[in-house]
This record gives sequence, structure tokens and C-alpha cells, in this order.
Amino acid sequence: MTDRWENAREYGFGEGSSCYDNVLILGDVRVGAHTWIGPNVILDGSGMGLTIGSHCSISAGVQIYTHNTVRRSVSLGRDPVDYAPTVIGDGVYIGPNTVIAMGVTIGDCAVIGAMSFVNGDIPGRKSAWGCPARIVGNIPD
Repeated sequence: MTDRWENAREYGFGEGSSCYDNVLILGDVRVGAHTWIGPNVILDGSGMGLTIGSHCSISAGVQIYTHNTVRRSVSLGRDPVDYAPTVIGDGVYIGPNTVIAMGVTIGDCAVIGAMSFVNGDIPGRKSAWGCPARIVGNIPD
């Protein structure tokens, strides 16, 4: 096992960030300072880029995407792969085994519950969970 902080530095992540050995990082992924990337995470920046802010916790098994192949698959290859940038703000907590779909923006200081599927934007200082994720509360200042 290598040093998680060294891994993050090698990927160009912000100061004080850490990243486990078994994280899959694809394409253009930018991570701010003091962000923790847990084990078995997928960070897909292959479709227009993935940005994750500072002071975030990305829990074990989280998958964050910037593309999907649904239209290409169901059209038997006639339609293209869809791409859209995905943005995670500062101070965001994403619970274990959550999936974030392409094109989603999660605002600063939001909390996403475990095992959620986020396919729409979540404003800052909101808590959301479920499949699909729905806003269920506010995060105090």
C-alpha cells in the first residue's frame, strides 16, 4: 500500500488531499485541498471534466460520472455517447456507494446520504438521499 497523500499529490490534487490506491481516475479530474477520496471510488472525468472542491469527503464505493452510454446502447450504436461536466462544491460529504450521474452540480456544504443515486442538481447546504436522491433537509451554517 502506498501513501494516500502521495497518491493525491501525484494526481495533482490539492494540498492535504488523500486518495487510496484502488481509486479509478479517468480523464480530467480536479480535486481541491484537504479532500478525502475513500477506497474503491470511481472518478470519471472523461466527458468534459470532473471538479471536486476542497474539504470534501468522498466515501468508499462512490461513483461520479461525466458521461453515459445509454443512448448509444439502446440505439444500437447510432447515437453518440453523452457527455457533461460534473461539479462537486466545497465541503461536500458523499456517503458510501452513492452514484452521481453526469452533468450534476452539488453545491457547497451539501450532504448526500449513503447508497443514493443523484441525477439532478443539489443546492448548497442541503441534505439529500434516496434513489433518486431528493432533498430532505437543510445543513445549518
